[in-house]
Amino acid sequence: SGSGRYVRLHATARATQWGVSLWEFQVYGVGGGAPPQPPTGPIVRVAEFLADCPFSHRLPDDPIVYPGLPGASHMHSFMGSRVTDAYTDVTDLLNGASNCNPAIDTSSYWVPTFYVDNQPVEPVTGIFYYLGEGVSDAVREQTQPLPLGLRIVAGNARATAPDATTISRWSCLHHNEAGASKDFLTCPAGSMIESYLDFPQCWNGRDLDSADHKSHMAYPVNNGCPSTHPVHVPKLRQVLRYPANGNPARFRLSSGAGFTMHGDFFNAWPAAEMERRVRDCIRPKIKCGVNGTP
Repeated sequence: SGSGRYVRLHATARATQWGVSLWEFQVYGVGGGAPPQPPTGPIVRVAEFLADCPFSHRLPDDPIVYPGLPGASHMHSFMGSRVTDAYTDVTDLLNGASNCNPAIDTSSYWVPTFYVDNQPVEPVTGIFYYLGEGVSDAVREQTQPLPLGLRIVAGNARATAPDATTISRWSCLHHNEAGASKDFLTCPAGSMIESYLDFPQCWNGRDLDSADHKSHMAYPVNNGCPSTHPVHVPKLRQVLRYPANGNPARFRLSSGAGFTMHGDFFNAWPAAEMERRVRDCIRPKIKCGVNGTP
């Protein structure tokens, strides 16, 4: 336009009808016809790759907590694998269809169903970030791939009050002034309520699951993994956006109040693909898209 300003955008094509996910936005130049100059200052580097896995189906099943027992669970909303039910094992996932972008991620992700006025409302996005954060650079550089078949549960479905051990929050899309909360909050008209949940990233190096579905994993302590769980793997961050706002008294989860939000993850990334993304994105601290490249 001759203004001396231009914009560079980086976006990731998404697997839903909602278009793209904008992950970098930079404006160069200051106007007045001066030639544009790149920005100065430190470059922020992020160790990340991601999968975009929208809602697939809804069942009162949980193949981690209640394997082989259809209908034994509260209602869950499943994302990623299209085949998940009470009987699912890792072979089913690897051989089944996935709605993830990238399609090579045949993992299953599920959460308690969200209700508005007692009617189920599904998330319009299901973004799953794999991150190398929360630990020192030395630990991140030794990150190991998530093992095939690993099962992780994050959050507390039985909580009777906000649980400090759960790394989760509810917030409002594009309305940071609304703050964040362990429980539902009032989001302004035109906004959507968001759920963020971080999974533990330190593995005991032996077990793909445990009796309580949590003890084989741990959160970092003092920027490293505890000696009981010495293997650092990518941190999974689950970000869901629901087309709902207004009075939170209208909301509930199938597990109860907003502070009972929890997530289940059944890893079915092909081993070589998970290894490549850890090698190319997490260890060198590079921000990768859904294709696992910068």
